[in-house]
Amino acid sequence: MSGRPNLYSPRQIELIRDSGRIVAECLEIVRKMVAPGVTTRQLDQAIADHIAKSGGRSPFKGYELPGKVPFPASVCASVNDVVVHGLPDDKPLKNGDLVSIDVGCYKNGYIGDSAWTFAVGEPDEGAQKLMAAGVDSLYAGIAAMKPKGLLAEASRAVQTLVEGRGFTVVRDYVGHGVGQSLHEEPQVRNYVEAKDWIPGFRTVLKPGMVLAIEPMVNEGGPKVQGDAVQWPVRTEDGGRSVHFEHTVAILPDRIEILTKL
Repeated sequence: MSGRPNLYSPRQIELIRDSGRIVAECLEIVRKMVAPGVTTRQLDQAIADHIAKSGGRSPFKGYELPGKVPFPASVCASVNDVVVHGLPDDKPLKNGDLVSIDVGCYKNGYIGDSAWTFAVGEPDEGAQKLMAAGVDSLYAGIAAMKPKGLLAEASRAVQTLVEGRGFTVVRDYVGHGVGQSLHEEPQVRNYVEAKDWIPGFRTVLKPGMVLAIEPMVNEGGPKVQGDAVQWPVRTEDGGRSVHFEHTVAILPDRIEILTKL
């Protein structure tokens, strides 16, 4: 990503909203399907079918990054200690697993992007607290956003909530602008640094910006590890991780979530 954030017109935001609605429907399909014995490949296929039926395609499938093979699936399916970019497979999910499903839909030239973590069967108390911290931090970040406000306020809200609950935020992977491309400016971090409050380093939320805000929350330390060629990224210490994401639009008078049913 490089350059300035895109500013989208009301008509363009309407098209992103349509793609976002399809993404939300996909995650609702996952919510109903997730159970012990189900595989992430089955979830991937169900989502691929729904996106195709809705007139879109997955922007993830075939996505390329330098040095990596093209991403082979329609969704990222990350289980337990996999933070992001997990590959769907035929391993049955077990009771107590946490599975994060990241979905995108490209339709009529515009993209919606969202992720959610689901508990398989009966999660333990630690998993419940971790998931609550993840989803609460997502909405805390969105609540901290306002037209003409600072993006760093959202980053600080996410970090403050997560660390206040005794968990950590991943720093190597962040949210992003989204719209005509899957990853656009600006980066949407889930933490703040001193430079975020120095003039010249501040990103102002302007009407027309569309952002994917996506806390990735670890129950252990924040560090992750990944292979230079393969896709899955795991927590360094083997602790579990959760991932929650919404696409939001900055409108003149409010913030609107575009990936919520």
